[in-house]
Amino acid sequence: MSTVCQICGKGAASGSRIVRHGLAKKKGGIGLHTTAVTKRTFKPNLQKLRAKVGGGVKTLAVCTSCIKAGKVVKAGKATRKA
Repeated sequence: MSTVCQICGKGAASGSRIVRHGLAKKKGGIGLHTTAVTKRTFKPNLQKLRAKVGGGVKTLAVCTSCIKAGKVVKAGKATRKA
């Protein structure tokens, strides 16, 4: 599955994982000290979704913020009449 939302284009972003040790100043210590900084990635919360696109139904990888905002019209399950 792709790591990019097919509606808004939201993708992975990079950042840092910061490890701090020590007792906070307001708790009587000398403050928190940074002991390690490691690179990490923040990935979007993507869901596979059957959506109506241009009159047809297509499976898309969509982030949850687009689903909540109503940018996608979900396609319901096909029901057959017997």
